[in-house]
Formats: sequence, structure tokens, C-alpha cells
Amino acid sequence: MSRSYKIAVVNGDGIGSEIVPAGVSVLSAVSAKHGFEMLTENFSWGAGYYLDHGAFMPPDGIEQLKRFDAIYFGAVGLPAVDDKLPARDYTFKVRTELKQYVNYRPVKLFSGIQSPLRNKTKKDIDFVILRENNEGEFVQNGKILYPDTANGVAVETSMVTRLGVERIAHYAFKLAGKRRKKVTNVTKSNTLIYTLGFWDQVIAEVAEQYPDITYDKMYIDNASASFVLKPEVFDVILTTNMMGDILSDLGGAIMGSLGLGGSGNINPEKEFPSMFEPIHGSAPDIAGNNIANPIGQIWSAAIMLEHLGEAEAARDIMDGIEHATANGNLTRDLGGSASTSEVADNIVNYIQSEKVVG
Repeated sequence: MSRSYKIAVVNGDGIGSEIVPAGVSVLSAVSAKHGFEMLTENFSWGAGYYLDHGAFMPPDGIEQLKRFDAIYFGAVGLPAVDDKLPARDYTFKVRTELKQYVNYRPVKLFSGIQSPLRNKTKKDIDFVILRENNEGEFVQNGKILYPDTANGVAVETSMVTRLGVERIAHYAFKLAGKRRKKVTNVTKSNTLIYTLGFWDQVIAEVAEQYPDITYDKMYIDNASASFVLKPEVFDVILTTNMMGDILSDLGGAIMGSLGLGGSGNINPEKEFPSMFEPIHGSAPDIAGNNIANPIGQIWSAAIMLEHLGEAEAARDIMDGIEHATANGNLTRDLGGSASTSEVADNIVNYIQSEKVVG
């Protein structure tokens, strides 16, 4: 095979050990069909690793990841581990140190799934949330003073830089140029007047460089209501780290389940590997039962292949998901009875049965 990609596979915790292998089975099928090779290496990092080793990954974990073309990740976290640690010591660490400054979270309605928004159809729910992934509210720049006294105080400072805003803004406008040519900046600059006022200013400056793209601004409260009442107004949403985190769960909900949402933590320049993961958590309460929805994980595989330049294979995966959902191959969160492996097998069978176009 002339093309091969080295993929670091990190199942993580909980349902990760079920949905990630499901996604890998789809990747194996689609790579064989389209004539490229996926060279995978598994890493047992996460909260379970922390319980055994006192860290979520080895000291040279980031250096190990740099050897790969991409990272295919499940979810991290267990009830026995302080829930402040997984983000700080794994997810944020990878996103920041590998300069994955774009968090790409698409939202769309699949065939055979009825949105909780009773009057909305596939044409109404089809947009992308771009969440700034390295700055904003989640930089953990703060301190707690005198916590056990009457005058205890906690401070956390959001960080917004011109470089950080410019680079994701350019990504947003370029993406919109390939879609429906509209960018909506979701902000709250009427109250966070310094950080988000600057955020708005820089985005507006970048917008002037893309005269063919419609640009508008919407406050987060209005945007949240619009997700429910008129999701069709969105194409590419550009927003901050925390607001994007919240909105993407709302996006998953209007699709019908958080189990459907895929995402990419992207380093657009490909200077470092990007990481692809579902938007949901590790769900340890249902782990081991083969009932978790693997579609978010499988969609993340399609996003990964598109990033790697295998657009036809990515489309094949998306067609396979559409085929599965349209034919009622749904897990319990969607009102169905299919198992994790049954959904994955259905998608694999579809991919293998369809001819390569072109």
C-alpha cells in the first residue's frame, strides 16, 4: 500500500474499551477498501492508568504521541479518581502541548433519528461548532487563598490572545467558505467586556479579510435559545473554550443523543498530531454491557480521515452511519435495542458491500 498512517489508539476509561475498538473495526474496513494502511499502537492511559501509576500517562507520554499522524481517543475518567484530574492531566495537556487549538464539533441530524425538536428535519440541523481549544476560560490560571477561613477567596482568570483568536478565526472563515458561507461568533462581550470585547474585535478584523463570508455576532444566551428554536440559522459557529464545551453538548442533545457526537482536536498545520474523540464522557455506569452508542466514536474516525486527506474514505464512513441509523440499527439511548458491536458491524458490512466510486 502506498499510503499509511500511524495512529495512537487510547481507549481511556469506561465505555472507551468498547467504542474505540468498534471504531477501529470501521477504520480497518474502510482503509482496506480504499487502499491505505492504518498502523495502530494501543496505549492504556487514563484514569485506570492513574490508579496504578499515579499519573494519566508516562512522563514522556506527549513525546511518544508526537511520533504519530493522529490520536484516536475514547474518553477519560472513573468514579474513583478526582474528576478535576482527567481534564488537567490528560485531555487539556494533550490539546495544549500538541497545539490542537481547533476543537471541531459537527452537529447534524442522521436519517432515521428524530430530533427532540419535533418540527426540525435534516435540512435544519447541520452546522459546525468551532471551540477555541487552548485558551479562554479553561487555562486554569488561578488560585485559592485561605479556603478554610471566613474570608476565603478563589480567582480564575480567562486568557484571550490576539494570536489565539486570529488563528481559529481564519480556520472558521476558511471552513465556512467550503460550506454555506456564514460564520456566527458566539460571545458574551456585553458583560465580559475585556476578554470577549477583545475576542470580538479580533474576529471582526479577520472577517474583513473574507468579504464573501457572511459574519454575525450572537450572545451565548440567544445562541442557546436559537439552538432549540431555529438551529437552521447556523453554519459555522466560532466560540470560546467553555461556551463551545456547553454548546456542543446542547448540539448533541438536539441530534438525539450525546452518543452521536464526534469531534476533532485539530492542529491545522499538522506540525503535531491531532486527536479525535466523541464529545461524551466515559460513562462507567454502563461500561462492560455492550450497549454504548459507538456512532460518536465512529464519526470521529471519519473526521480523522478527512484531516489526514482520505476524504473518500471519510465519506464512506458517514454513508455507513446514515445507512445504520436509517435502517433502525440504533442503541438504547436512541430508543433501539442494538448493541455497540452490532452497530459497528452494520457499518462495516455496509462499507465492505459498497463499491469504490471513481
